[in-house]
Amino acid sequence: MKLALVTDWMDTYGGGERVLHELHRMFPDAPIYTAVYDGRKTLPALRAAKVVTSFIQRIPLVRRSHMAFLPLMPMAFEEFDFSAFDVVISVSSACAKGVVTRPGTLHICYCHTPCRYVWDLYPEYTRGKLLRPFFAPVAHWLRIWDRVSSDRVDHFIANSREVAGRIRRHYRRDSEVVYPPVDTDAIRPNGLPPEDFYLVVSRLVGYKRVELAVQAATRLGRRLVVVGRGPEMKRLRALAGPTVELRGWAEDDEVASLYARCRGFIFPGLEDFGIAPVEAQAAGRPVVAYARGGALETVVDGVTGVFFEEQTVDSLVEAMLRLEAMEVDPALCRRNAERFGRDEFCRRVRAAVERERSRSLAARPERPLLLESVGAG
Repeated sequence: MKLALVTDWMDTYGGGERVLHELHRMFPDAPIYTAVYDGRKTLPALRAAKVVTSFIQRIPLVRRSHMAFLPLMPMAFEEFDFSAFDVVISVSSACAKGVVTRPGTLHICYCHTPCRYVWDLYPEYTRGKLLRPFFAPVAHWLRIWDRVSSDRVDHFIANSREVAGRIRRHYRRDSEVVYPPVDTDAIRPNGLPPEDFYLVVSRLVGYKRVELAVQAATRLGRRLVVVGRGPEMKRLRALAGPTVELRGWAEDDEVASLYARCRGFIFPGLEDFGIAPVEAQAAGRPVVAYARGGALETVVDGVTGVFFEEQTVDSLVEAMLRLEAMEVDPALCRRNAERFGRDEFCRRVRAAVERERSRSLAARPERPLLLESVGAG
């Protein structure tokens, strides 16, 4: 069985890249096809993989902002040739699931979400932007292509029940839910009382709503450590009070230590799943999360954390105060996180590939018998 992996782009470091990393560990001989690749910005473990890039890679300045080339990505993924492969697994939150395969090739899509830039988060991404009148017709075309290209997928795997609902809404397709892998072996409780600071680990982009955590910590005078980098950094610095530390990039070992030492993890965005809150619980620490999206599937309200109902500073402040009044059992946080370990992810993905491959082979029409001779009458 020859297998290929496909992903939207490889120039960021986040939860989606960790899924790709785990798939590469499972299928180390599989090449990875992607629109844009920058080894300096992706997981070090993926730098040894065979990576095949699209024509977009050769466009000047593309590594500065791949999103500027989103309108070209459908064409880029349709240009790849998968005729030599029996199975293609796409890892997609944008256009990777739109690859074209031959009839005998099984295509499984591990879907982080239908493209949020043109579906459910389109108003947020374009609000107040001068380019919206120009992007609107492009977004309209991308929605049509996205819907049509979803029919090229033989089997959808959603990374949460939240995403399974979006797949059903936008693509009219059923999906199997397999949660992303969390390395709960690498992140563990330290057995010590928590230190007096809250933690955020996130890419600093608008929809993550990190500014809510910065403003809430500033208002309460609570110490907050923010790990991550992105275009929101300058804005967050302007909002941050003296108790907020914007640390920027941090290595995995340092992040694991921060998880184990913090008094609580703040998760203010609406996420498809959200690996970071599970990592915090793996370290025995509770989570303050917005009560929407994947957090509803990973945090147990009143046990391993608390929810806040509105994406406002007032609502988050109230939740932080509720958490501070709670008695949190680190062992229960750890036990809850272990439901999302890497072994479970690998087991379920392998089972899906084997099952769908068997179905695909069984559905092939039988070859007609070759007539050895043709008689006349």
